Amino acid sequence: MRYDAYLFDLYGTLADIHTDESKPALWKGLARYYSERGANWTADSLRTAFREESGKLFRSSKAAFPEIDLGIVFGDLYRMKGIYPKKGAVAETAWFFRKASTTHLRLYAGAKELLRSLRRKGKVILLSNAQILFTAPELDLLGIRDLFDAVYISSDHGCKKPDPAFFSLPFQSDPSLSPERCIMIGNDAACDINGAKRIGMRAFYIHSALSPKGETAEHADFVQTGMDLNRVRRILTSDRE
Repeated sequence: MRYDAYLFDLYGTLADIHTDESKPALWKGLARYYSERGANWTADSLRTAFREESGKLFRSSKAAFPEIDLGIVFGDLYRMKGIYPKKGAVAETAWFFRKASTTHLRLYAGAKELLRSLRRKGKVILLSNAQILFTAPELDLLGIRDLFDAVYISSDHGCKKPDPAFFSLPFQSDPSLSPERCIMIGNDAACDINGAKRIGMRAFYIHSALSPKGETAEHADFVQTGMDLNRVRRILTSDRE
């Protein structure tokens, strides 16, 4: 079957990443970053405030599967100390946090070749549960931003996979697309596979090191055990698929 669009998850599907937001050094560094800009925090009080402000945003959401914009939280942490950040300062703060919490970030072998091959067959769309202030610069670092026809990041929309409202965004934006003519490729059975099937899409499950432990993807149309994007490319570009 030839698909009109190929929807991709990012982290754990196309890119390997490891982050640790519990590191004491992260919060010490972030507190120093804020303090140098006039918002005086200790590491412990900053971490507590970050969690409390994030929790407030989650609780205020009406979405079935809510997502928050951490940019609001990073900005509030300035305003709580009487500092009103200039344009771009919140994005810079978020990026400082992301870099300090990330141990590694890299594309899986064959990721670019997969995206390029599929763009010759249909549209390629990114549908990611992520924070735009983190993911936008990481797409540039990975060198794949231009390989997508459209990008949907959950923090921009207030909901996330497997919410049908999030999965429906590409079809609302592009009436030429219909779910039954598209396929979702992801590494999370509950979010990527079951969410896609719920709205009538086909789904390709890739079990990677970042997949939830112990999950099964019995609803997937295709299953790839282990990270082998070259095999995924061969399957999706085969006329016999």
